[in-house]
Amino acid sequence: MGQQDRYRPRQRGFGLGHLVLAMILIAGALWNGLIPLRYVPFAALNLNEPNSWFVDLRLAALKFDVAQCKVALKDPIIDAHAIPDAPHEKGCGWRNAVSFSHAGGAHVGIDHMTCETAAAFAMWMAHEVQPAAAEVFGAHVTSVHNLGTYSCRNILGSKALKMFRSQHARANAIDVSAFVLSDGRTISVAKSWKSDSTESKFLHRIHDRACHYFRVTLGPDYNAAHSNHFHLDRGAFRTCR
Repeated sequence: MGQQDRYRPRQRGFGLGHLVLAMILIAGALWNGLIPLRYVPFAALNLNEPNSWFVDLRLAALKFDVAQCKVALKDPIIDAHAIPDAPHEKGCGWRNAVSFSHAGGAHVGIDHMTCETAAAFAMWMAHEVQPAAAEVFGAHVTSVHNLGTYSCRNILGSKALKMFRSQHARANAIDVSAFVLSDGRTISVAKSWKSDSTESKFLHRIHDRACHYFRVTLGPDYNAAHSNHFHLDRGAFRTCR
């Protein structure tokens, strides 16, 4: 080996470290909905299909994909209509959002909700809430009471995070307070969650199943601020409490 060859720097190839980094970046992009569904190896989301494989990532892929949102969100599962974007100002606003009056066979009445959260809500209602109501009560849910979707505010009820914007500030969340059944009964989170009743078992069941579609599912067991509703959102973090 010559003197020049001895001190020549080694050329580095695409090693394991680069591969791991690339995989992390791709996973992060998928998680945050930065890669449209047409560029990933998942079938297009069909709201009629329960227990879909990779449902979380397929929901995330709707975040910025307006065309796919229009294809996925349609009757009979949801009567969604696209609404104009509201550019983010000071952490508030929305992109690729819809309005709808019905989802999963129940009246809801939503003016602003992101596409992916609307899809998650419709699937939860159709594949979890309605079957549970039929099994437990022999009835179906005709309407859902909510405490709001879009609200330009910070996170409430958390000392550690209260200075951060809520997912409500991005129209990416909904607070569900009650379910009205076809037999006239109203199942209230505030009244029935902590009771020893059939209504309580129903609420606990659908709360747990919401975690399959939403990344954050919070109920009365989380803290006092959620004593009367379920908070459901599709933000960047995951918790089910």
